[in-house]
Amino acid sequence: MTVHDPVVTGSTGGSSGPTGGPGSAAAATSLGTVLGPPARTGRGSGRGAVRGWRRALRRDWQLYSLVVLPLLFFLVFRYVPMLGNVIAFRRFRPGSSIFGDEWVGLRYVELFINDPTFWKVFQNTLVLGALSLAIAFPLPIVLALLLNELRSAKFKRLVQTVSYLPHFMSVVIVVGMVFQLLSLRGTVNQLIDLVGGSPVNFVQEAAWFRTVYIGSEVWQTVGWGTILYLAALTTVDQNLYEAARIDGANRWKQTWHVTLPGIRPTMVTLLILNIGTFMAVGFEKILLLYNPLVYSTADVISTYLFRVGISSSNFSYATAIGLFESLIGLTLILSANAISRRTVGTSLW
Repeated sequence: MTVHDPVVTGSTGGSSGPTGGPGSAAAATSLGTVLGPPARTGRGSGRGAVRGWRRALRRDWQLYSLVVLPLLFFLVFRYVPMLGNVIAFRRFRPGSSIFGDEWVGLRYVELFINDPTFWKVFQNTLVLGALSLAIAFPLPIVLALLLNELRSAKFKRLVQTVSYLPHFMSVVIVVGMVFQLLSLRGTVNQLIDLVGGSPVNFVQEAAWFRTVYIGSEVWQTVGWGTILYLAALTTVDQNLYEAARIDGANRWKQTWHVTLPGIRPTMVTLLILNIGTFMAVGFEKILLLYNPLVYSTADVISTYLFRVGISSSNFSYATAIGLFESLIGLTLILSANAISRRTVGTSLW
């Protein structure tokens, strides 16, 4: 629609002067139709938004009520306990005030920074976290791509089921199976003995702990990640594969130029989440697997905190280390999210 200025063009039904007349009124009406009513700003728009939110709450209160319990859970068991981090800067004694008795500043931070045991534990955490990220993260992608190429639906479902079942097992059961397989009289050593080899004490040698942990972690988690990537593969436009075949692309080029870019948002999201938990290496599994003979490679920050905080009742010192670990995790996930947003255009927020 073209709106003519009445000052210049006038109107067919009246005066063409700058003010008054039917032409001016018609043009003003047309201009008002094009521009619409003025936008509400300031206090009025804020009140309108509040009223709209209240109407939505009254209309869909059953749906909103579903989030009450999850919110209460996170509030009570996640956010309220954060207040306890204050004892990292106060001297806490069991039986005294929950927020500590005396302000000591950064004393406990200085203690763990100058503690050589902490830095050995920190190094073990970095190594196990890096190995988990480098091995356990890409394997589900590879398995999902392989399953996606299968033509037999029955065999595909069988592989999915077998690989996904360990995800439902508790850590205690998984560790029990590891001990049954890798102990001196376990299945693996019996096979080694059959071929004339010497038994290996996998669970009591520090050099083998990382291999045992990463292997059990991959076996337990690879199926879950595969399911996620298979779901992401269903969203890839099949017309892109047809266009790639017309252009002469083989299966490898189709995977590289069509499949992987199609599941890239899922890959980036899971990568950022894994980086965020980089420092929180599996506490339960390590606690059940390790023993004093493998402390040199198995002891990580979470197990060290358990021994220092719970067993030795040094709660303030353990809280300071835990706060340090949380800050590193927060820094990692923020950095990974920012880098992902700038490089590939995909991020969590």
